[in-house]
Amino acid sequence: MKKAIIFDMDGTLWDSADNVAISWNIAMEKFGYEREPINEADMQSVMGKTMDKIAEILFDKVEGEERKALLELACKEENDYLREHGGVLYPEIRKTMECLKEDYRLFIVSNCQAGYIEAFLDYYQFHDLVEDIECYGNNDKPKAENIQLICQRNGIAAEDAVYVGDIQGDYDSSMAAGVKFIHAAYGFGTIDAEVVKIDAFSDLPKVVKTIF
Repeated sequence: MKKAIIFDMDGTLWDSADNVAISWNIAMEKFGYEREPINEADMQSVMGKTMDKIAEILFDKVEGEERKALLELACKEENDYLREHGGVLYPEIRKTMECLKEDYRLFIVSNCQAGYIEAFLDYYQFHDLVEDIECYGNNDKPKAENIQLICQRNGIAAEDAVYVGDIQGDYDSSMAAGVKFIHAAYGFGTIDAEVVKIDAFSDLPKVVKTIF
């Protein structure tokens, strides 16, 4: 049975922060919400959080149903914009994933909204590389539970899976889910633990062999 590699999105496969900021500014203008324009740094600072937490930080002048409506509009604009424009893909993603797929099963789990992973897969035409996906926006479940869900749904034992992510929350979720972890050290965060790491995505085929 092939082992499984489960990928985070932001800071691991790509950096979409600049285009996400553009799309959220479009949404705020349509909604009539006034604040300083959201920039790339604002988005990078909240990447990895669930969408409700991001809205709480960036849309702090509204609450309740109004904030929910603004978030829904922002997510729709974001998915549409990314499906058309993409983001900044890290080097050698397709080549490396094609190599990995020969020996491993590949999945994506993210804290993003529904449709975000699909927009990524559509823009880069990566559907052939990824077997299954799950996200917070589909079921309101935290990342640890969605990692477990991917494993259960696809008949994968926890000890046969590794999660590749870039921030502390990714490590914590991996530990809670009972899977192995590899730190994408080129991403947005650091890990407060001794962990296996990659300094470039293309390092993954060599490094993953050391943990299984």
